Amino acid sequence: MIRIDKLVLASNNPGKVREINAILADRGITVLPQSDFDAPEVEETGLSFVENAILKARSAARHSGLPALADDSGIEVDALRGAPGIYSARFAGPGASDADNLARLLDRLKDVPEAERTARFQCLMVLMEHEADPTPLICQGSWEGRITFEPAGDNGFGYDPVFFVPDHGCTAAQLEAAEKNRISHRARALQCLLDALRG
Repeated sequence: MIRIDKLVLASNNPGKVREINAILADRGITVLPQSDFDAPEVEETGLSFVENAILKARSAARHSGLPALADDSGIEVDALRGAPGIYSARFAGPGASDADNLARLLDRLKDVPEAERTARFQCLMVLMEHEADPTPLICQGSWEGRITFEPAGDNGFGYDPVFFVPDHGCTAAQLEAAEKNRISHRARALQCLLDALRG
């Protein structure tokens, strides 16, 4: 793996861009959003987080000419047999807002008792040196918790307001950004990636 000091992030999600930039800033790696290169959003036709991340990384590398980092992440709820999973961003349908997805999730779980509301955030991260990279670097991070009965907190994005973090006694949306960036699924996947780059 070459030394990387600049890469394109295959996402237009401002929350994701902000989090990854915050985590990588002190590592001397500049992260640019794919929107800087007019790279389009890729249709996520994969059947797994890994497949979708590779599709996104390849497209971003093609349009930018830079090494590309992509992640596909979502929340898996045990009571829903792992749903919404890869469909987390569109759980309530195409173009759904975070509020729409949260409402649908809470509705699906309305009769599920607290002890059975276990869940985890998953993040699969892929780094490709170029669009034809035959051996992309693949890293994974998981974050265990459970789904609350109603949203709480104003920080974060996505499912953070309903993801209760037992070790901290609050939802992900109630954590300070710096703490979330230290313990989240995305932070763990990025740490795996940084360890691999150092190695």
